[in-house]
Amino acid sequence: MQTPDRSEQNTLEDRFGKCPYATAQSLISGKWAVLILLYLEEGPLRFNELLRKMPRMTHATLSSQLKILEEKSLVRREQYEAIPPRVEYSLTEIGEQFHPVIEAMETWGTAYIERMKG
Repeated sequence: MQTPDRSEQNTLEDRFGKCPYATAQSLISGKWAVLILLYLEEGPLRFNELLRKMPRMTHATLSSQLKILEEKSLVRREQYEAIPPRVEYSLTEIGEQFHPVIEAMETWGTAYIERMKG
């Protein structure tokens, strides 16, 4: 049996399959992905602005997470020709559609916290 070559393995279906749950999980699998998406809902942010909102995250980790979210088409990176160079991150259209999921996670997380308190 011949194994498929790399180009065949990199189709969207190969990467995500047909399961919407597995697709969503793979897109937000990074430890910080949901928080980054949450903060970018406020509007475009520069790298250091985003880093200040998450003081426990390192510069390298944020850089890596943003690159991954950009590759997954959830975050847009826009570089402006200025001195010093200015880069802003914002949500793409599909990234903005994640908002109801974030709201549902907040509702469920709050209920879970309250339940565990008591």
